[in-house]
Amino acid sequence: MLTLQRKVVHIVRQNFRWMVASWDKVIILTGLILFFFFYPGQNTLMVQKFSYTPTPSVTMIPTPSMAPYPVNTTNVVPGNEISATGVVVLDANSGVHLFKRNELMELSPASTTKLLTALVALDVYKLDDVVTVSSSSADGQVMGLVQGERITVENLLYGALIHSGNDAAIALADHYTDGSDKFIEKMNEKAVSIHMEKSHFVNPMGYDHPQHKTTPEDLARLAQVSLENKTIAKMVAIPAITIADVTHTTYHKLTNVNQLLGKIPGVAGIKTGWTEEAGENLITYVERDGKRIIIVVLHSKIRPI
Repeated sequence: MLTLQRKVVHIVRQNFRWMVASWDKVIILTGLILFFFFYPGQNTLMVQKFSYTPTPSVTMIPTPSMAPYPVNTTNVVPGNEISATGVVVLDANSGVHLFKRNELMELSPASTTKLLTALVALDVYKLDDVVTVSSSSADGQVMGLVQGERITVENLLYGALIHSGNDAAIALADHYTDGSDKFIEKMNEKAVSIHMEKSHFVNPMGYDHPQHKTTPEDLARLAQVSLENKTIAKMVAIPAITIADVTHTTYHKLTNVNQLLGKIPGVAGIKTGWTEEAGENLITYVERDGKRIIIVVLHSKIRPI
């Protein structure tokens, strides 16, 4: 019995000596066993690979709904009863032409020019800026400014847009820091920026000039942009108003030269114009039953009463 115990002790001591002498081999062997025990098989990896669903990187934007397309239900088509050389009738909601004639013909705009003058004035001035009138001389329609009169930009805009005062348009241009010529440059820059592709202007009031031209299509665009401006949209719809200089000593009674205002329901402006060369020009905005229509006529042969 004693001999057997001695043999067992001897074997245990030998194994222990081997483990101590080969400890690094034991660690490596144990690591390999653990690696192969926990290592996932190729099939598992393939399943994970092919079951992967990528997340979309682009968010789809819904297509905006279009305005209803206008349809002529009356079967009435404008004809020879329209004497104007250039005509555009535009559905403002959809941008569709209801009628057009020579819409790209270059014609004289006359006082419809003052809409662009007003847009530039609102870009470069504040409404309460005070203008000193440097000259009271102006041909044609005037609001009656007096040389040396001090009047706000707002009241000059009333004079230009309601009464179509040429003297008001000149005063707005002359007040520009770099002079009236630079103001006119700003007018042409503005025309380009609002996509009046075939227009050019050489004065702020609309006097006839070989290079002072626009088209019915460009004027329809000018009307759209002008009506988006709350100040202009308000002014062109006023039938009459009395304004004063800053000292309230000089008063100007202004009457809108657009005779359609207050007579035809839905008419809300926007600008008339007349010269010998241009003939009768008119931009009209009509809103009825949710429909918004812009009408441009240029070089009309009949002057309304």
